[in-house]
Order: sequence, then structure tokens, then C-alpha cells
Amino acid sequence: MAKSNKSILEHILSYCNEIQTTMLRFGDNLDTFINDIDYRKSVSLSILQIGELAGKLSDEYKQSTTEMPWRQIRGLRNIVAHSYGEVDFEMIFSIAHDDISHLKLFCEQELKHMELLNASGMETESYDENEWGQ
Repeated sequence: MAKSNKSILEHILSYCNEIQTTMLRFGDNLDTFINDIDYRKSVSLSILQIGELAGKLSDEYKQSTTEMPWRQIRGLRNIVAHSYGEVDFEMIFSIAHDDISHLKLFCEQELKHMELLNASGMETESYDENEWGQ
């Protein structure tokens, strides 16, 4: 069974919401972020997951939505995953503070657009479920 770009965007949106909820819980403060390991790990893990999911979007979809920096989003996942001890936490906080709201809005708008396409009988791009998590 194939999973759609829609499903991936729903998961990305969920992680955006988790980041925003975490920031509300801990406070929208860089010093708190830098000094609280749980805060840093929570946000960093969600960003890692967003990057992982972004890599699962179809090439066609990523090429048709050039307003989103999919390559950079995927690249940030690699930074968090492979060099955690050297991650620039000010950059992570900045992304969570400044960029996640834009990604969230983008996902919300795209999902509404996809719902309209589905309602009119048009299909969205898919990827093979067996590739999930590889």
C-alpha cells in the first residue's frame, strides 16, 4: 500500500505542533533552551523527524513546492542525527522559534489544497510504504 505526500505532511504538521507545544511549556527563551537538556532534546528530536519525513516526500512534490527548502530541512536532520554533540543550539532554537511556524502554515495550506483535490477526484503523489523509515 502506498502512503501519500498528504500523510507525510500530516506527520510533519504533527511534529511542528509538538515543537510549538514544547516551546509553550518550557518558555520561548534561548537561555532556558540552552540550559535545559530535556527542552533541547525534545525540539531537536522533532526537527530530526521532520527532516526524515521531508526526505520521504516524492521528488515530484518537492520540485512542485520550491517555496519550501526541502533540501535544507533534510540536511538539518543529518546535522542533528550525526553530530548531536556539536549542534549549534542557538540555530536549533532559531529554527524552532522562527521557521517552524512557516512550515506549519505551509503544511496546513497544502493539506487543505490536497483535500480539495481529493474531493474533486484527483490523486496526490505516493511513495512505497516499504521505503518508510529506511
